[in-house]
Amino acid sequence: MQLVLHTGAHFTEQERLIKSVLRNKDTFAQRGIVVPGPNSYRGLVRETLNAMRKTPASPQAREVLLDVILDGSPADRVILSDANFFRTAGTAIQRGVLYPAAADRMAFMAQLFPDDEIEIFLGLRNPATHIPILYANSIDTSAEAFWEGRNPQDIRWSDTISDIRAAAPNIAITVWCNEDTPVIWSEIIREMAGIDPHEKISGGFDLLASIMSKEGMERLRSYLHTHKDITEIQKRRVIAAFLDKFALDDQIEEELDMPGWTDELVEELTDLYDEDVAMIQRMPGVRLIAP
Repeated sequence: MQLVLHTGAHFTEQERLIKSVLRNKDTFAQRGIVVPGPNSYRGLVRETLNAMRKTPASPQAREVLLDVILDGSPADRVILSDANFFRTAGTAIQRGVLYPAAADRMAFMAQLFPDDEIEIFLGLRNPATHIPILYANSIDTSAEAFWEGRNPQDIRWSDTISDIRAAAPNIAITVWCNEDTPVIWSEIIREMAGIDPHEKISGGFDLLASIMSKEGMERLRSYLHTHKDITEIQKRRVIAAFLDKFALDDQIEEELDMPGWTDELVEELTDLYDEDVAMIQRMPGVRLIAP
């Protein structure tokens, strides 16, 4: 069985994305792609992973989990989504490391589903905007607990992904930049479902509709309706152009409330993020969805 784990990250449209995927639940099910309601499995999976820190899972754990998750539905591919697969937002950064528990948690998932094909789907986010939000939600913001002598420039997604790859080398990882999601939203949904890039889906414009004016969305739909033969790359360029003109500023602008954050630091962290993403793209077993 193919098991898709959408692991967030926190504050990267994770709930909106799974809602868009769920809009296709019935049509996906006809093809053996099951999208369970998140409330049916999140608590159980978290409890199982937490318990595995002390005691290995029983040989029957996989079947027990699948009985609950699938509820009798036949499945070739299952899509699960929980930003807390790597632990909560309150522990997302500890001692200057992004999701320090991620490697162990994914190793546990590999132990639970040893003969299944597991793939992680993970939205990355620029640390310049991500760290302030995670800091505000952290359970311990003391210098020792949050930073432990490290600087913002030291916090890299590539470290977390490298640790996951080392702990669970058979788990493939698909990533994208949260900053690109309005342009690649429909592709993310299709990739999670494992379907053809040109197949029709529902919810492909869900994110755009929340950050673009009504007039802009109407014009975009009209344009795409009259230009049905454009390529996917051309379509993304069109979406980007419409966003540039019709984006709702109050939906895309953010106030960064973080001690010591300056415009110069934000620019530096953004440059480091771009370099980090380029490094991640070259990692074996990692795929990047890019505009």
